[in-house]
Amino acid sequence: MRLLVVIVNFRSAGLCVDCLRSLAPEVAAVPGIRVVVTDNPSGDDSVATIGSAIAANGWADWCELKPLPRNGGFAYGNNEAIRPALASNDPPEYVLLLNPDTVVRPGAIGALLDFMDATPAAGLAGSRLEHPDGAPQRSAFRFPTVLSEVESGLRLGPVSKLLSGRVVAPPVPPGEDPVRTDWVAGASLIVRRAVFDAVGLLDDAYFMYFEEVDFCLRAARAGWPCWYVPASRVVHLVGQSSGVTDVKQANKRRPRYWFESRRRYFVRNHGRVKAAAADLLWMTSFLTFRARRRVQRKPDTDPQHLLGDFARNSVWVAGAH
Repeated sequence: MRLLVVIVNFRSAGLCVDCLRSLAPEVAAVPGIRVVVTDNPSGDDSVATIGSAIAANGWADWCELKPLPRNGGFAYGNNEAIRPALASNDPPEYVLLLNPDTVVRPGAIGALLDFMDATPAAGLAGSRLEHPDGAPQRSAFRFPTVLSEVESGLRLGPVSKLLSGRVVAPPVPPGEDPVRTDWVAGASLIVRRAVFDAVGLLDDAYFMYFEEVDFCLRAARAGWPCWYVPASRVVHLVGQSSGVTDVKQANKRRPRYWFESRRRYFVRNHGRVKAAAADLLWMTSFLTFRARRRVQRKPDTDPQHLLGDFARNSVWVAGAH
């Protein structure tokens, strides 16, 4: 097996079928691709809908649908396909994590594989994610740190300029050349098998969010850097599968698991003291920003109850677990 593509579905059967349809020409063009769709489980007609589409379109030769016994989240859903594949007699050379709310542009898979083949020191790589009209999305990021939390909370021009090198989501890299980056979005993320050998699977203690950040950081510490490959273009219908980052619902309240994942990331990778400092600095910075916003009478576009939810789920209140 050259490439295992894993798609984790949760109540997004229509999107998943569209994703599989976009993958079909890529599978035909590149030998050795297998696709596994895990259902997490949706509790709706997802399994029937996706299974029927696989049968009706003749995709069964390269695509398997795997219903899971429980909804363990994004990392769990991926691991349930990756683990047996790596333990098989024909383990994949690469694994591609692909969201169901994506549409693969022609040649996107081949571009990722070509880059990985030509760059043996690269451990992971991500596609250029874009909107349906071709406008790029930010999908190459820096690791969150204590200072990045100050910038994201305060949102003050001079401070953001001073901390520009710490901004987690910098502008989209210009040009078509691959760029080394800290981490890329898990919506389209290819991983070399040797990375799994070095650091293990995704941490399924993360239900959703920050699992790819954590995984890329573990890989980087083991000597496997991450890259952004703009020649691989993938449409990402932002937030359509999770609903959390849906751009049409900017003020939607963030679920508890987002805050739990963030706390786990900081505690696991920076220790309790720095995690507590990051929480305190973000809350202080955000309070300052809110006061300035009120004076300037600017609209509130943040998720509902953001500060209260953040405080309740901080290390200071919820503990370092």
